[in-house]
Amino acid sequence: MLAAVAAFCVYTCMYAFRKPFTVAAFTGYHYLGIDYKIWLIIAQTAGYTLSKFSGIRFIAELKHKGRFFIILKFISISWSALLLFAIVPRPYNIIFLLINGFPLGIIYGLVFSYLEGRRATELLGAVLATSFIFASGFSQSVGKFVLLVWNVSEFWMPYITGLIFFIPLLFFTWLLDKTPEPTSADIKLRTQRLPMNKGQRKTFIYTFLPGLLLLIVTYVMLTILRDYRSNFASEIWGELVPGATASVFTKSEIPASVIVLIMMSMLILVKNNIRALLINHAIIMAGFFCCLGCTVLYMNQIISPFWWMTLTGVGLYMGYVPFNCMLFERLIASFKYVSTAGFIIYVADAFGYLGSDAILIIKNFGHVSLSWSDFFINLVIIISISGMVLTALSSVYFLRKYKNYYHPELNSSYA
Repeated sequence: MLAAVAAFCVYTCMYAFRKPFTVAAFTGYHYLGIDYKIWLIIAQTAGYTLSKFSGIRFIAELKHKGRFFIILKFISISWSALLLFAIVPRPYNIIFLLINGFPLGIIYGLVFSYLEGRRATELLGAVLATSFIFASGFSQSVGKFVLLVWNVSEFWMPYITGLIFFIPLLFFTWLLDKTPEPTSADIKLRTQRLPMNKGQRKTFIYTFLPGLLLLIVTYVMLTILRDYRSNFASEIWGELVPGATASVFTKSEIPASVIVLIMMSMLILVKNNIRALLINHAIIMAGFFCCLGCTVLYMNQIISPFWWMTLTGVGLYMGYVPFNCMLFERLIASFKYVSTAGFIIYVADAFGYLGSDAILIIKNFGHVSLSWSDFFINLVIIISISGMVLTALSSVYFLRKYKNYYHPELNSSYA
C-alpha cells in the first residue's frame, strides 16, 4: 500500500507543473485570430501529444534501472520551461508550454511501471488514477490561491506553484523507487511484464486490432471531454457560478475521486481476468450514461450547476480511469500475452491528445458564439451516446476473441 500512496503523491505533484496555468484568464490577448490561452493549451497539449507518441517506444522498452533519476530529470526540464515562460515576453513564451508538456507526458508511464503486473494492480492503479482526478482540481486550487492571495502574476504563478511541490516530489519519488519487483505469484496470475521491441509491438496491435481501434476511439473521446472540462474549468465555473472561490476546483472533484477509487479497487476481488475485462467495459458504459443523464437533468433545471459539473466528473472518470490501468492490465492477463500495459496505454494516449488539440481548433473557429459551458454540454451528449455504442462493440469483440481464438472449447458457453 505504501507504493500506492507514493505513486499517488508523485503524480499529484506532477500536476502542479502541468495544470495551474489553466486557472489564469490571460484575457485580452489574441494572436493570428486565436485566443492566447487557447494557444497555451494547444502548445502544452501538443508537447504532451508528441511525448505520448515518443513514449510508445520509450515506455515499451523501458528498463527498471534508473527510473528515479529519469522522473526527476523530466520534471526539472518541465519546471525550467515554466521559468522561461515567465521571463520571455508573449507571444514568444508560448513555445515554453510545449517544452513544458513534453517531459510531463512520460511521467505516467514511469510511475505505472512500478505498479503493473501485480495481483493488487487494480488497487494500486485505482489509487494512482485517483491522483489525476484529485490532482487536477487540487493543483488548480493552489494556482488560484497563488494568484489571488499571494498576488503573483499570471505568468509567474505556474512556476511558483511548481516550487511549492518540488520538495515533496523528491521525497515521494524516492519512496516510490523502493517498490519491490512483482513476485512469482504476481507473475503467475497476471503474466510477466517485459520490454517490447518494434516487432513485438506490431504483433500485439495486429493481434487485437479491431478491439483496440474501438477502445482507442472511445478513449480519444474521453480525453477530449476530460481535457476540455479541465483546461477550461475556470471559464465554465465563471459562467455557471460567477464569483466561485478557488476551492470549487477541488470540491467538485472529491466525489469522483472517492467513487472511482472504491469502484476500481473492488476489481481486485475478481480473479477471473476476462470477467474483469468485461466489468471494466461495463463501468465505462455506466460512466457515459452518468454523464448523459446528469446533463439532461441539468438542462431541465433539476440539478444545480455544481452537481452537474460534479456528476459529469464522476461519469467522465468512470470511463477514463479504466483505460489508464485496469482495462489494458486485464486484457494482457486475459490472453496471457507477455508484454507491458504501459505500451498500449501510450498508444491510446497519443491519439487522445491529438483529439484534444483538434477540438480546441474546432471551438475557436467553428463555434465561437457558443459559451464554454454550452459547448461542453454538446460535447457530453455526443460523446456519451457514441461512447456507449463503441464500448458495447468492444466488449463483444474481446469476449468472442477469448472464446474462439484462445479458448475454442468455450464456444458454446462461458463461465
